Amino acid sequence: MNKQFLKAGMLGLLVAGWLSQAAMAQSDPTGKRRVTSTYAITNATVFKAPGDPGSKATILIKDGVILGVGNSLSLPKEAKIIAGDSLFVYPGFIDGAGTMGIAKPKDVERPKDFVSSNPPDEVAGITPWRMATDSYTAGSTQVDDWRKAGFTLSQVVPDGGMLPGKTALVLLGEAKTNNFLKANTAVAANFRSSRGMYPATIAGVMAKFRDVYQNTALVIEHERLFTFTSGVKRPQASPTHTAFMPVVQKQLPVLFTASSELEIRRAIALQKELGFKLILTGLENYESVIDVIKSSGTPVLIKLQVPDDKSIKSQKADGVTEATKAQYARVKESYDKALKQAAQLEKAGILFGFSTADAKAADAQKTLKTMISNGLSEKAALAALTTNPAAILGISSMAGTLEKGKLANLVLMTDTLFKEETQIKHVIADGYVFDYEIKKKVVKAETTTAKPEATSNAVQVEGLWEYTSETPAGSSGGEITLKRENGVLGGSITFDDPSGAGKASAPIKNASLTGKTLSFEFDVAAGGMSLTVTISGEINGKNMEGALSVPQMGSFPVKATLSSPSQAN
Repeated sequence: MNKQFLKAGMLGLLVAGWLSQAAMAQSDPTGKRRVTSTYAITNATVFKAPGDPGSKATILIKDGVILGVGNSLSLPKEAKIIAGDSLFVYPGFIDGAGTMGIAKPKDVERPKDFVSSNPPDEVAGITPWRMATDSYTAGSTQVDDWRKAGFTLSQVVPDGGMLPGKTALVLLGEAKTNNFLKANTAVAANFRSSRGMYPATIAGVMAKFRDVYQNTALVIEHERLFTFTSGVKRPQASPTHTAFMPVVQKQLPVLFTASSELEIRRAIALQKELGFKLILTGLENYESVIDVIKSSGTPVLIKLQVPDDKSIKSQKADGVTEATKAQYARVKESYDKALKQAAQLEKAGILFGFSTADAKAADAQKTLKTMISNGLSEKAALAALTTNPAAILGISSMAGTLEKGKLANLVLMTDTLFKEETQIKHVIADGYVFDYEIKKKVVKAETTTAKPEATSNAVQVEGLWEYTSETPAGSSGGEITLKRENGVLGGSITFDDPSGAGKASAPIKNASLTGKTLSFEFDVAAGGMSLTVTISGEINGKNMEGALSVPQMGSFPVKATLSSPSQAN
């Protein structure tokens, strides 16, 4: 049952009206506008670097740079004070290789005279001249999500084929400023073959990589002879060879994505053969080649994720054969080894950081805690987030620790980094302050495998709800769809797009039903902001009354009616 809504929805009116007034206020919870470029975080517990036990100190920053860390700093009058008495401050996290904010390039049309055995480089995914700076969007929701997880700097990697282009270092600060710290920091490579053309196999990719490298070396030598020897024909360098010259000249590393053991061996073999600088990224299964990595001296960036345990949980205890039990044991052993891989890197003394590519920002803290519970030390985990990637990327002089003169990239937390209840309250990236709501831990309702009896006292929650909310900015509404999957309550909600472009929708998260009280959250992108909206209300029959809460804006009455109950109720 659809309703006609106002052209500017509740959230849109709030953003257009209330936020225009907030722009005149002295605080800016979004970080989108700096009231001042000078901030002082006072009397916080500061961890300057991995291994630092932490001590009370004040941090003064101005224009995106740390001016001082200590207890006797002279604070200028224009400094905006952030009370840090109950906060714990760490260096901003660094993503060694990510794809946040990166758009996929358009497919290249094949020429009429296309020959599959010798395709043009661009058609075959060999485009080292492309730059990540050309496909990066600072205002991407992925950037917002990873910043909310504590990341303040990322080496973004262009999307594409075997040689997709050059990476860049970006600060996760204000979207409308120049966020590029360094352009062209590495040449990205992977074992991604081409369909229906050469190189169509992994062996073909390796052969083509050698071909590009060796022919680039010949072009460099030809240019040298042309410069210093008369009568030499002028060289004709292709865009591929020109872009690859810094690799052959050892001015830029190759950032090689190699997720499996075999790919790791192949990338290291290419490096030994040709002699270029190598950084391995995207490592996923590498336990059996840690000795190979160590002997090569190659720095690595492992995926910031761990395998899920679905295959373990699905194992049956009774009624299975001995062969099946043996198979279960092998799966469990492989799973346990995968969880311990990061700890093995630390034990081997290998320099490693993290890559956020293919990972989920919301799972970052859980992933780190899982690695720690499987042997990785907290000191090594923090180093992999800060000093290690700074060293790998060659930016230790400006990032990775909290010191005078370094970039103002910080994470402010409610407790020490790896405690279960710790939450991120502020992230400062490039000197811009982003504030986040501290949420109470939601206790999910207990679920049973048995279907609840449909009695008059049972609370019906699953199905389609129609809701309305009244605010000083106007009236609006939409639909809420609730359902349980594997005992977990979730669904989606529709609302008027704050930009005025019709309806928008978002997944429901952290949903719980305690007694008759339903509560859940959803995220809204509005006016350049990322808002987490909370709805909580009491259900009576097919009706619900409660409140809709928007951070920094207040709570407003909300009513909902269950128009289409699910048969699961």
